[in-house]
Amino acid sequence: MSDNLDRRTPKIALSTSSVYPETTSSAFELAGRLGYDGIELMVGIDPVSTDIDAVEKLRDYHELPVVSVHAPCLLISQRTWGTDNWAKLERSAKAAQQLGADVVVVHPPFRWQRDYARDFVPKLRALTERSGVRFCLENMYPWRMPGTELKAYLPAWDPTNLEYDDLTLDFSHASTAGQQSLDLAKAWGDRLGHVHLTDGTGSMKDEHLVPGRGDQHADQALQYLSGAGFAGHVVLEVNSRRSATRAQRELDLAESLAFARTHLEAGAQHHAYEVDSAGVASHT
Repeated sequence: MSDNLDRRTPKIALSTSSVYPETTSSAFELAGRLGYDGIELMVGIDPVSTDIDAVEKLRDYHELPVVSVHAPCLLISQRTWGTDNWAKLERSAKAAQQLGADVVVVHPPFRWQRDYARDFVPKLRALTERSGVRFCLENMYPWRMPGTELKAYLPAWDPTNLEYDDLTLDFSHASTAGQQSLDLAKAWGDRLGHVHLTDGTGSMKDEHLVPGRGDQHADQALQYLSGAGFAGHVVLEVNSRRSATRAQRELDLAESLAFARTHLEAGAQHHAYEVDSAGVASHT
C-alpha cells in the first residue's frame, strides 16, 4: 500500500483574516509557529496587507509561502487599491505573481456594480489566461432578513450553474446559503480549485466558525476532497474575534489545523486502501 499512501494531501494554509483584529505580520508568525503550510493574503484587512513588498519580506523572513491572494472585494475593502474593480484584479494578479501564489480568490460583483458585472465571466477567464494566475470565484449566499431576501450579487451568489472555470468553496457561505459543502464539491468537480475551510450553523449571518463546530460535516467533505485527488489549497478562514484571549485564538487555530490534517490524511488513506484492494481483487 506504500505507493498509494504517498499521494500528497493538499497544503493547509492560514488566511491572514483568521487572526483579525491582529495583523498580517501576526498571521505569518502564528502560521509558522503552529505548523501551517502557507498563507493566504487577505488584501485590505490592515495596511501591511496592501504593501506587497512588505508581505514579500514577511514571507521570506518566516520562510512560509504565500499560496493565494484574496482580492480586495469585500464591502470593507471597496476603496482598497482604488475603485476600478478590474484594475484591482489586475493588481491582485501582479501581487500573486510577485509572491509566488497561484490562486487569486474573487467574489462575484455586487448588484450595484453593473458595469463591473457586465461580461464578468468571460473577462475573468481572459484575466486568468493572460496572467497565468487562477482566479477562483467564491460561492456566496443570499442576504436574508426576516421575511425578505435581497439579491446582492450579479449574476448570482451560487456559481454552480454559471460558466466559471475555477471556483473557491467556502464552507461558511454554503451554510449561510442552506447548502452542503460536500454536495457542492461533488457538483463542481474539476472546477473546484480552492477551499476556504470553516463552518456555520445555517444562521442568516456568515459565521466562519472553527471547522467541526457547525452543520457542514467538514470532516466528510475533507475526506472526500482528499480521496478524490483534490490538488488545490485548503485555507483556514475563520472568525477568531470571538476568542477571548490570544491564547484561545492560538488554540482554535491549532485545533483547526489538526482537524484538517486528520481528515485529509484519512481520505487519502481510504483512497489508497480502495485502490490497493481493487488491485488485489483484479489479480485473484
